Amino acid sequence: MSVSFLFHDYETFGADPRRDRPSQFAAIRTDAQFNEIGEPEVIYCRQSDDYLPQPVACLLTGITPQQASRRGVPETEFAGRILEMMQQGNTCTLGYNSLRFDDEVTRHLFYRNFIDPYAREWQNGNSRWDLIDAVRAFYALRPEGIEWPRREDGSPSFKLDKLSVANGIEHGDAHDALADVRATIELAKLLRARNEKLFDYLLGLRDKRRVASLLDINTRKPMLHISRRYPASRGCSALIAPLAMHPTNPNGVIVVDLAMDPAPLFELSPEAIAERVFASADELAEGTSRIPLKVIHLNRSPVLMPIKAVDDTVAERLGIDREAAERHWQQLAGSADIATRVAQAFSGAPPEPPADPDLMLYSGGFFSNSDKREMTRIRETPVEALEALRPSFQDARLEEMFFRYKARNYPEVLTSEEQTRWESDRWERLNDPKVTAMTLAGFAREIERLNGELAHMSDSERQCIEELVMHVEAMMPPQAFE
Repeated sequence: MSVSFLFHDYETFGADPRRDRPSQFAAIRTDAQFNEIGEPEVIYCRQSDDYLPQPVACLLTGITPQQASRRGVPETEFAGRILEMMQQGNTCTLGYNSLRFDDEVTRHLFYRNFIDPYAREWQNGNSRWDLIDAVRAFYALRPEGIEWPRREDGSPSFKLDKLSVANGIEHGDAHDALADVRATIELAKLLRARNEKLFDYLLGLRDKRRVASLLDINTRKPMLHISRRYPASRGCSALIAPLAMHPTNPNGVIVVDLAMDPAPLFELSPEAIAERVFASADELAEGTSRIPLKVIHLNRSPVLMPIKAVDDTVAERLGIDREAAERHWQQLAGSADIATRVAQAFSGAPPEPPADPDLMLYSGGFFSNSDKREMTRIRETPVEALEALRPSFQDARLEEMFFRYKARNYPEVLTSEEQTRWESDRWERLNDPKVTAMTLAGFAREIERLNGELAHMSDSERQCIEELVMHVEAMMPPQAFE
């Protein structure tokens, strides 16, 4: 079966994929030449009453909770319809900045609703990709034939709406999911038309085995790495050398930016190296520079190119000093213990994991096969039978997750005792900044701030704020009036 591409985009009620909720999903499937197959899909997600949207997000998208709920389906059905699209065999799911945002929305959405958050990414010949780093690669290496919008400081902007306007791509509403999907497809066509060889090379990097073959920690063979973690003024690029595997993440390779003199890696202890890698700018001592060690994730389609791609023209445009990079690489190549020192610097104690099950996708471990069977049983149980369902779980997260699943998607199946518990639980959630991105107090402050700007808003923006206030007033639990 030939590969198809599922271009997709979410609109959400906030910027945190773990704690905020999706409002809208749009997708278009294409063939290998990016010709549309079938009809576009647009789905809205009904909102539950334990969550407050970010007002700024609603102003940005024009979608209020009332609109999403009126047009939408419960979150579990929303997730199920998305799964049907994404799990079709030989599907490459992609978007614009999708690996860092949309895929995280999908993973947490699936996790909350008893769907394997990872299977659709690799089973049945499936894969995932992100066009944004391909755009950065074209800017760095083959910018000809594409118009590159600039920020005020002169550096390139890789925002989808800016690129669309600059290159005559129709974008419609810049924060409408379907408009974003169509713009992404047209941008992919433009890149491939300008340089098909480079485009296909970048597309091939969605295979983590291919990526792993490019990073040799034994020879420390230098490569060109293109990533948002390097300044846009440098074309988001750097010559790097792979130093060590990440001590706890088998898909992580620690690399160093060869623009830096590597002397601190030889002189400092692993603890001191870690401090200069992970400390915030405010925490670094005056006059102390950050050590540019980074982790390349093999399973996130990183852009890696042989250093021969950096010819004189490219090096001058990107501000890459190849002689300095060569000198620094020679210093690293002769050090036998550098890998151990660097790995130790990255092996510090992880941050304290969250205690709320909603936030424990990455810290709670994988579910057992027994629990997976129970999760499937939950999803296959008719709504009217959920009240009587008594699943048996091994993982401590799942009992609470099942209760929330019912309360959020089908509150009508809750017993009177469960309804009382839910009112108490959601009151706590609405006031706890550890588990919600927007608390009631934060919402009130934001509405007060926006009310001060009403004179400068359009009628639709003022109506959006009015609807938000009505939504929150209508969903208040009894505790709010005590």
